[in-house]
Amino acid sequence: MRNRYFLLSILALACGFAFATSTFAAEAEPAVPLKPAPLVHIGKFAITNSMLLTWIVAAGIIIFAQLATRDIQPVPSGAQNFWEWLVESLYNFLESIIGRDLVKKTFWFFATIFIFILFVNWFGMIPGVGTIGWGHYDPTTATFHVDQPLLRGGNADLNMTTAMAAIFFVLWVIWAIQANGVGGFLLHIFGPKGDMSGFMKLIMIVVFFMVGWLEVVSILFRPISLSFRLFGNIYAGESIMEAMSTMVPMLSWLIPIPFYFMELLVGIVQALVFMLLTAVFTLLIAQHEPGHEPHH
Repeated sequence: MRNRYFLLSILALACGFAFATSTFAAEAEPAVPLKPAPLVHIGKFAITNSMLLTWIVAAGIIIFAQLATRDIQPVPSGAQNFWEWLVESLYNFLESIIGRDLVKKTFWFFATIFIFILFVNWFGMIPGVGTIGWGHYDPTTATFHVDQPLLRGGNADLNMTTAMAAIFFVLWVIWAIQANGVGGFLLHIFGPKGDMSGFMKLIMIVVFFMVGWLEVVSILFRPISLSFRLFGNIYAGESIMEAMSTMVPMLSWLIPIPFYFMELLVGIVQALVFMLLTAVFTLLIAQHEPGHEPHH
């Protein structure tokens, strides 16, 4: 059942990215363009190079998960052993942070987010991604410049990170209403905190009502901060790799190596940060103080 949730959610992330539209462009195009390059146009719909890489990674994860769990053995080995270790480690880690009850409901999403972001980040580091495609030959430098790469890092496209953040926001609202009800959800944001009486209670009602609107603004900005944080780190990494590889053409194979290993670390850190932030945001709205649990 968990494996099925993984596959469905990975497909949802990939499809959500497919329907996101590009909204950012630069007046002076940087070495690594902000806007993904369209490969195929189907009417007004364009398949971009970052979208293609995302679909490849999603298909690879689905196929690997199916092969690893096709013939479950009591004593796991090989691909099954790796997959079970990864899923079990993530489950225990999240359970220690958000609790047993909440992890049962939300683990499928958080684990999918981590696995998907991690492998999209790492796949973008494979040699050939961003350097194989269509371009032109520059006779002055005797080099070939790739103008339209065939593949591009998925999370270096703001459309991808925005799609994942938007999916989380929708799920966050659903989980919040399930945990608190509509009235409890509004009370959690605008209601007064603590036990008070008399005139002070009236004052705190007004104060927390005003603070609640600040909380609404904070909640609405969470998808924006999530998407820009992941996009900014991955795009900056690709820009650094591009700059290092063109700094000294004769040493273009050597200079980027230290940064390559740094980006491998950044890939796992950013996947972990995205998963932890979404998990903590969910915990903050779904947890209840003793004696204030909702009655169903």
